[in-house]
Amino acid sequence: MPSLKALLLALFIIAVVVDQSFVEANFPKSMYINWGAHHSSFAGNGEDLQLVLDQTSGSAVKSKRSFLFGSIEMLIKLVPGNSAGTVTAYYVSATVTSTGYKHDEIDFEFLGNVSGQPYIVHTNIYTQGNGSREQQFYLWFDPTADFHNYTIHWNPTEVVWYIDNLPIRVFRNYEKDGIAFPNKQGMRVHASLWNADNWATRGGLVKIDWNSSPFIARFHRFRARACKWDGPVSINQCATKSPANWWTSPSFSQLSSSQMGQLNWVRQNFMIYDYCKDTKRFNGQIPPECFKQQF
Repeated sequence: MPSLKALLLALFIIAVVVDQSFVEANFPKSMYINWGAHHSSFAGNGEDLQLVLDQTSGSAVKSKRSFLFGSIEMLIKLVPGNSAGTVTAYYVSATVTSTGYKHDEIDFEFLGNVSGQPYIVHTNIYTQGNGSREQQFYLWFDPTADFHNYTIHWNPTEVVWYIDNLPIRVFRNYEKDGIAFPNKQGMRVHASLWNADNWATRGGLVKIDWNSSPFIARFHRFRARACKWDGPVSINQCATKSPANWWTSPSFSQLSSSQMGQLNWVRQNFMIYDYCKDTKRFNGQIPPECFKQQF
């Protein structure tokens, strides 16, 4: 039986290793303003971010680091009132394809609406430059009244989108069947607020009412519990099964039975679009992952 000293040492080592995968993501230290510098600001000892959109500009931030696998969390309070035509985006993206691979991206986009109408949560995933995998949901709460947690979790097995710890969508790894998966590029975290009234609300039929501007989206407590990308060597390092790579644990390889119940509740009650069911759009050639076990 191991001694108490050995157990304490093992726990210390695990704690140090886990801590290395956690980014205490104070906004000014971990992100920079890459668009609309006069329309964004940090506050609250770096725990808060405010993005603004008016007729002159929107605004956006990007993480200084890239990550591969783990969990990216953000608390967001969306634009209140008449937000039609606006989009608040929160996503991870590989914009620099230094590894020679095409664009990967995992998206949350929040499509504004006229006052009293629900926001639409637009999700998508790009693998090797291929997107067209949209799923959309209404929210079961008012996302403008308070902050809610939006988490992107991905590992070598699957990508899961969470809202307040409830899974709403899963994209599993079927790379062995020729379906690309985002596992070979580090991705930076992005947040933005911008004018998308050419498509965001009712397909672009409802335009932005600039009399309601400025539009403000608020972000709080960005956290990255993820593998830090250090170039192509990270492709294997971040996927290796080890205590440090907690996301490779079998418990994260598939949703639990209770999580499946939550997922089904969201999808049955609030899902409004699923690309896998849009036969007209794909001329009957539904993407191959739609015929696989998705959860």
